[in-house]
Amino acid sequence: MLSKIKLQLLGVLCTLFLFTETQAQTSASTYSALGIGEFNYSGLTSNQGMGGLGISYGTPWNPNTVNPALSTKNTIFNFEAALNYKKIAANNGTETSDVDGGGLSYIAISLPVKVNKFTVGFGLNQITSVNYRLRIQSTVENAEVRAFNDIEGDGGISEAYLSLGMIVAKNLSLGLQGSYLFGSTIRTDQLALFSDEGAPVGNVTEYYERLTVSDVGIKAGAYYFIPLNTKSKLHLGAIYQHLGDVNGKAFAKLAAFGQASDPDSDGDLIANDEPGSIYIPNRYGFGVSYEKNNKFVIGLEGQYQDFKKFRSLLDDPLRLQEAIKVGLGFQFSPDYLSVDSPLKRGTYRVGLEYQQTPYYLNETNINDLGINFGASLPVNQLSLLNFAVKVGQRGTTDNGLIRENYVNVTLGLSLNDNSWFFKRVFD
Repeated sequence: MLSKIKLQLLGVLCTLFLFTETQAQTSASTYSALGIGEFNYSGLTSNQGMGGLGISYGTPWNPNTVNPALSTKNTIFNFEAALNYKKIAANNGTETSDVDGGGLSYIAISLPVKVNKFTVGFGLNQITSVNYRLRIQSTVENAEVRAFNDIEGDGGISEAYLSLGMIVAKNLSLGLQGSYLFGSTIRTDQLALFSDEGAPVGNVTEYYERLTVSDVGIKAGAYYFIPLNTKSKLHLGAIYQHLGDVNGKAFAKLAAFGQASDPDSDGDLIANDEPGSIYIPNRYGFGVSYEKNNKFVIGLEGQYQDFKKFRSLLDDPLRLQEAIKVGLGFQFSPDYLSVDSPLKRGTYRVGLEYQQTPYYLNETNINDLGINFGASLPVNQLSLLNFAVKVGQRGTTDNGLIRENYVNVTLGLSLNDNSWFFKRVFD
């Protein structure tokens, strides 16, 4: 018979799987309208709290999806899930509008098949997110009417992954992650014309676009640590992710309002589930961290993707640039052996995260700078309550662009069990 905690784990897992498809929306950025959306570079909650660090450092208490080689750190069973909420104040230089979004962020499980030797992990994660609402008002040349465009988009690319981590030599681990990529993105643009007196002119038209992807991808990782003395270590890590040509299909149609999503209605059918592919460039990442055992960790990591090579499924003319992410993070544990104080046994994190996003508009780079902080607090002997908060700014109001001031909150739970693979003697 399964123990009570195992039944609880399975119950939570099944419940989260039921809600995955309907609540897996974690972006609310205007800039997610470009390309295939906003990429998730920052890992799980414990990584997000310290600037996205996860290439060169991991813990036994949290799974690691950033570098599969670091899954060998998980010497006990780990189940982790989290919810995400993001609130944005978008400013175009003259007015501000608040937008928000959120939902299930991820599910991650790590199983130590052979402790300190071989680990298997699997779960659900989101690679990109699309979630935007825009209204654009403009004049029509040589006509006494005004045009109102209501532009919306939702969706993204998710992954169901299986990862393997193995210690192959002294202090050296290698990891490999295979992912099934899936998801769809729906974008609409509704155009209405009004006279100067506010009366509607003509019919409302709608452009409807649905992109669906289904393919596989891989990620490889390496991790090595150098003992500096009996109380400290230097951690080194690297990752390589290959997605390449991601197969999918596209449906696009221009028709009267409410008719564009129906392939059999009147209108201009541009693409009827035509097969094609999206080219997503390779991602590289490197990191180094210094640890004073059971006390603190400080690390610096970087990631790179050349989105100049990006190609959309419908070959949309979109100019993207190189994406660069740099994270500086710090983690501190006051007293991991404290019996009386859960707060002293907790782990506290802070970080700084900078991104040169792939978006390049009006001869302007769209950069993102955020301050991160978070913590993992014990809820029993092994399990943890995790949270991370990022406060940042993306973009600029220069050159007719939008500046976003945002707060991103992630709240999750790590359920850990060190008896999962042990035979029970007493019931």
